[in-house]
Amino acid sequence: MHRTVFSTPVIRSLLYWISLGFLKVIGWCKEGTLPDIPQYVVIAAPHTTNWDLPITLALAFSFKCNANWMAKDTLFKPPFGTIMKFLGGIPIDRLTSSNVVEQSMQAFRENNKLVLVIPPEGTRKNVKYWKTGFYYIANGANVPIVMGFLDYKRKVGGIGHIFQPTSDIDADMEVFQSFYANISGKYPEKSSLADISPHK
Repeated sequence: MHRTVFSTPVIRSLLYWISLGFLKVIGWCKEGTLPDIPQYVVIAAPHTTNWDLPITLALAFSFKCNANWMAKDTLFKPPFGTIMKFLGGIPIDRLTSSNVVEQSMQAFRENNKLVLVIPPEGTRKNVKYWKTGFYYIANGANVPIVMGFLDYKRKVGGIGHIFQPTSDIDADMEVFQSFYANISGKYPEKSSLADISPHK
């Protein structure tokens, strides 16, 4: 993995305090604690607005979480591409991302410590079902899934349950449905179901 702000001690410490101040100014609180395990996938849900990214980053800094996150490659164009990567971003080309799952599994095999944050909706626009890449990455890499959340109704974001995939994706999605049922995005009408397409 490329060098990120999380692996730069002085900047990481500075951004920790800046992030706490930012969250306080916008009236948000953090909830939960990071799991004491070296590798896991974090669900970032629901995703309904561009505000999700700065709030998620602020929460990651405040938790001192060495996180990597995936986003559409258009966010990484000059002049901000280098900055986005330094913040832990990994660009994804949606037109040629069929191998993203395998590449992500390989990253877990090659890195003893890796936290990968993935928004399962894939976009802030309204979609009916979650994309299942996050699940297959975690299941294939044999790492747990941590349920991260942004609840705009309560203005609370953070870390929820830790879940080990069982390979029964339909049953496991019911667990996610239960957890996220009362979590409200900024635009709830854009939130998709923690479910998978019948044409999976």
